[in-house]
Amino acid sequence: MMKKRMSGGYRKMGENSRNREGEIDWEMRPGGMLVQKRNQNGYVLCPDVRLRVVYGAVRYDISENSQATFGEVKKRLTAETGLKPSEQRLIFKGKEKENGEYLDMCGVKDRSKLVLVEDPASVERRFIQRRRNAKIQTAHRAINHVSIELDKLADQVSAIEKSVSSGAKVPEVQITTLIEMLMRLAIKLEDVAAEGDAVAQKNLQGKKVQRCVESLETLKISSGRAKAGTSVIVTTQWEKFNPSPPTMALWEVFD
Repeated sequence: MMKKRMSGGYRKMGENSRNREGEIDWEMRPGGMLVQKRNQNGYVLCPDVRLRVVYGAVRYDISENSQATFGEVKKRLTAETGLKPSEQRLIFKGKEKENGEYLDMCGVKDRSKLVLVEDPASVERRFIQRRRNAKIQTAHRAINHVSIELDKLADQVSAIEKSVSSGAKVPEVQITTLIEMLMRLAIKLEDVAAEGDAVAQKNLQGKKVQRCVESLETLKISSGRAKAGTSVIVTTQWEKFNPSPPTMALWEVFD
């Protein structure tokens, strides 16, 4: 039987242009030619078919033009399932259908059943993304915990700076202890396996630790000079945190 290419796909002349009684609608064209009735855009009228789409334990009932492609059906299902067309596989009568295949040409009729499955590659990508997101969330929680502790120590550093600037004397052991507590936080940050935007958050907190420690080191040196009246060499417990050149080696991970 003769086939003609229409906007919606290939179709058999004389089919899919029937009225409710199942008879073909005809119209007279200029010149006396009798043709199948067309819509206002000049296309042969094609009825919609109701489709039952099964996706796991869920069923979707949709209506689609009988000359639509399986690719167009996938686009309709995106709003229902949340799956992109590229992530969908449509199966009809046990065979997967390509995007460019037409419903009517494949034998899809009213109330036909289609099976929708997610593309295996998409499932794997989704799993990898969920696992990555979980790691990022874990990193954020660890960094936030360090940030809360760091804010408390930073307040103590500010209090010591104010005391020194007002002429008050601060015990050296207080400064040394505070430096050690900050270094422990630096080690915690270094152990966080950060990904994505958590990396920037980690670096930000690391620089804050660095500034606090440097401020305390300066105060410690000033305190030592005030006591001895001469220049002194200040030794802290950096070796507990990093045995090799202390300051530079530790801050490399945050710069």
